[in-house]
Amino acid sequence: MGPAAARQGFAGAEIVSRWAEIVGPELAAVSAPQKLGVPARAPAQDPDAAPPRATLTVRAEGAFALEIQHRSAEILERVNAHLGWPCVGQVKIRQGPVAELRRRKPVPPRPPEPTAEERGRVETATATIEDEGLADALRRLGGAALARSRR
Repeated sequence: MGPAAARQGFAGAEIVSRWAEIVGPELAAVSAPQKLGVPARAPAQDPDAAPPRATLTVRAEGAFALEIQHRSAEILERVNAHLGWPCVGQVKIRQGPVAELRRRKPVPPRPPEPTAEERGRVETATATIEDEGLADALRRLGGAALARSRR
C-alpha cells in the first residue's frame, strides 16, 4: 500500500490504515482519507520557518459531508495528534461513495494440496536431512512446488 499512498501524498499508509482509530468508528464508516496535499515551500522562504500546512482531502458519503464539515476541527486535531505535529491545516471534503476507496483485491485461491505421490517424492528427497526443522520446511516447500506445477 506504500507506493499507492505515496502517490496521494501520504508519506506512509498510516492515515489510511488507521483512519478508524483516528476519527472513530462512527466517522470512519462514512468517510475515508483521499489525499494529503502538501504545498511546495517558496524558494525565498526562510529555511527555519515552519513549513506550510497540508490539506487533507476526505471523501464522505452524501449527507455525511455536512457532519464531516462540522467536525473538521476535531478531525484536524486528531490527525495532527496521530502524526505527532501540526502538519495538516485544513480539511477539504469531497462527496462521493466511500466504498470504492475501500475496495480490496480479491483473495487469491489457496494453493492445491500435494498428492500422496508428491508427498512421497518430497519425503524421499528430504530423508537424509538431519535438522528436523529444516527438513520440515523443505517438505512443505517441495510439496507446494510440486502441487503448484500441477496447476
